[in-house]
This record gives sequence, structure tokens and C-alpha cells, in this order.
Amino acid sequence: MMDWLNQSIVFFGFPTSPLEILGFITGAICVYLNTRQNVLGWFFGIINAVLYAVVFWQVQLYADMGLQGYYFFTSIYGWYMWRFGGKSHDGISVSTTPPGLYGVFLGIFVVVTLLWGYLLGTYTNASLSYVDSALTIASLIAQWMMARKYLENWLIWIVADACYMVMYWHKDLHLTALLYLVFLVLALMGYVSWRKDYRAKGVSSAGH
Repeated sequence: MMDWLNQSIVFFGFPTSPLEILGFITGAICVYLNTRQNVLGWFFGIINAVLYAVVFWQVQLYADMGLQGYYFFTSIYGWYMWRFGGKSHDGISVSTTPPGLYGVFLGIFVVVTLLWGYLLGTYTNASLSYVDSALTIASLIAQWMMARKYLENWLIWIVADACYMVMYWHKDLHLTALLYLVFLVLALMGYVSWRKDYRAKGVSSAGH
């Protein structure tokens, strides 16, 4: 089964494998559903995390491989919060990020990026250890923010997705690079859609 999934094929002119194609499809579905605030997006996120953990292990992007484990568990958390979170236990609504969290996020980003990049570069054969680590930590933060439906998660994803495109193309994961172009477009759509929803709820609350 794994031999078939790892078979080298050409897909729309890109050298790839069935495993990467499945990751592409489930990832695109996941993010699209998230832009629509559809809780099923988290289900596809769980499948996508498992698939890409294998893909990244094969190309020695260990920080990204570890990130998939985080995605797996935050997808479960996100599903719970979107379905049962909030004071009424019927799901949470889009909100802006509490200002006090920005300093926390920045501190986590700098410290963990430097530490993880150093460990990967020193003790493993990881490729692009500091770049991979920086994008990994940014993704960790953005994923948690998405699970909490903080609007600004999409702004982090926009920057991260653009950088991921370059890194994956460099690592010859051309289909995955294309997927992150799709993610970039979806992140822009997600920000516009969520901001519209947030503003609509604000107007509705003010009206009452």
C-alpha cells in the first residue's frame, strides 16, 4: 500500500506521488471549509495532518513533520470549539485577537524559532532548519488562533503561505508549493469573509 502511495508520477506537469496528491486534495478542502466556518473542515484537517506527516518525513523537513502532530490535535480542539464552545455551548463566533496576546505570540515566535532551529540544525540532518522552524511556529500560532476564531489568524496564514510556497518549491515539492498558492488565495478569501461576518455581528449587536 505504501509503495503505491509513494510511487513517482507526473500530475499536471509536476513530479509528485499519490500521497502528496491526497494531501493536496484534503488540505484544499480543509482550508476552504474553514473559510466558510464549516466545522467539517477540521475533519479533513485531521486526515491531511496524517498524510503530510509522512510527506515531510520523506524530505527531511522535520519541523513541518512535527507540526502535523500539532495540527492533528488542534483540529480536534477546533472541531470541539466550533461545535460546542462559547458561553452557550453551541459554538464560538468570529472575534478579534485580545491585544495582550500579541506580546505572548511574539515572544513564543522568537524564542522557540531560535531554539528549535538550533536543535534541528545541530542534531539532525534537517533542511533549512531556521526557516522551517520560523514558519512552523507561525503556523502553530495561526492554527490555535483559527481554532479560537480570531480574525487575524488569516493575516498570519497569508504571510506564512507565501513563504511556504518558496520553501516547498526549493525542496522540489512542486505540487505542495502549488497547494500553498491555493492556501494563500483561500486565506485572503477567509480574511475577507470572516471580517464581513465579524462586522455584521457587531452591527447586529449594536442594533439591539
